Amino acid sequence: MNHERLIKLNKQVLAHGFDGIALMPGPNMVYLSGIHAHVSERPIILFIPADDDPAIVIPTLEAAKARATGIDADRIFDWSDEEGYTGAFQQACAKLELSDYLLGVEALHMRILELELLQRYAPGLTIAHVEPVMTALRIVKDENELAAMERAAVIAEQAIHNLRPKIKTGQNEKQIAIMLTEELVKAGTDGFPFSPIVSSGPNAASPHAVPTDRPIQEGDLLVIDWGAIVDGYPSDITRTFAVGQVEPEFALIHETVRAANAAAKEIARPGATGSELDRAAREVIEDSGYGPYFIHRTGHGLGLEIHEPPYIVDTNLEPLEIGSVFTIEPGIYLPDRAGVRIEDDVVITENGSRSLTSYPRKLIQVG
Repeated sequence: MNHERLIKLNKQVLAHGFDGIALMPGPNMVYLSGIHAHVSERPIILFIPADDDPAIVIPTLEAAKARATGIDADRIFDWSDEEGYTGAFQQACAKLELSDYLLGVEALHMRILELELLQRYAPGLTIAHVEPVMTALRIVKDENELAAMERAAVIAEQAIHNLRPKIKTGQNEKQIAIMLTEELVKAGTDGFPFSPIVSSGPNAASPHAVPTDRPIQEGDLLVIDWGAIVDGYPSDITRTFAVGQVEPEFALIHETVRAANAAAKEIARPGATGSELDRAAREVIEDSGYGPYFIHRTGHGLGLEIHEPPYIVDTNLEPLEIGSVFTIEPGIYLPDRAGVRIEDDVVITENGSRSLTSYPRKLIQVG
């Protein structure tokens, strides 16, 4: 277990009035315990009481992970496939005295399966969302987290640098995505935070397009959204390329998005809000006459999850903190014609902000 983080967690748990929290396999469990597991038919749940040591319900085949964290043997409630998990949940609820407990749970991760088991064996249990607690812990990145994300950015940019000369007119989006994946592996990524988005021509008008068999053609705008992972931390970058010569309006919307990206970064500083950054980017696009074609928020937080707080959106009035990392990714999407997005990863510093990503933002020709 990460004891420094547990101490900070305990302060947050008490401040929110919880008796403890329960975590599912995923980023919060990794952040506090280092236990890597996945949600499956074999339930796993980590309990961190406010006034006692951590405990866990976990399959026997995974129990060594719990022991490696230093969780006491009598607080590891493991179960085999033959006996099933209900007994382990019953024992854990009794040992931790969860009846009449206020338990913080992950609204975005906990399943009905685990919740019903807890309610069955802990009468009077009440739940609350744990997200405010975990956000307060995770939103500021430490030096190791930032170093991993910077390295992930370097790897991602090396991959696109090596890919660019290999992109040729007539290749389809799937082929380019596969080549990019290969370059990411060669550059040293630990994995993939998401499947690369490669979209061209009219497909690029969909922000979350999936690569298709469509060949890229002269005059297309080509949007590539990709990233790398180092020690569990990702980069998330988007650049838009010109396939040969493009029509003047396409060059104009690219320059408009580039200016919107720069405008948001210009005011990124401690105390600024996601709303202010979103408004700065949006005003550039609105002033150009393309406001209706900017159809998503300006950015999202980045960390163990590819999307996490802080969100760079008009409704986020929370001040940005030193050490918080997020994307700035304005876009313009012309239905059935083309799309542009330029995305950077940014960290708030004492004196303002700096971009973890540096790949050129100008409209570069490929093909």
